[in-house]
Amino acid sequence: MREKPSQAETLNAQSKAVVRASITFPSDLYESLEKIALQKKVSLAWVVRDASERYAAEESADAVLLRPGKR
Repeated sequence: MREKPSQAETLNAQSKAVVRASITFPSDLYESLEKIALQKKVSLAWVVRDASERYAAEESADAVLLRPGKR
C-alpha cells in the first residue's frame, strides 16, 4: 500500500502547479469583480482566473486564425 505524501511533498507539488500573482485594479473594476463573485457565490480569485483563462483562450484562437499560411 502506498503511503500518504507528506505535507512538504504536497506543498512542493502545488508550488510547481500554480503561480501566485499580485494584481492592482482600478477601484471601479475591483468593485465590479467583487459583485460578480458574490452573484456567482465564488471567490474574487476564481472570477479573475476564469476571466484570464477565457482571455488567453480567445487570444490564442485569434493568433491561430491570423497566422499566415495556416488554415
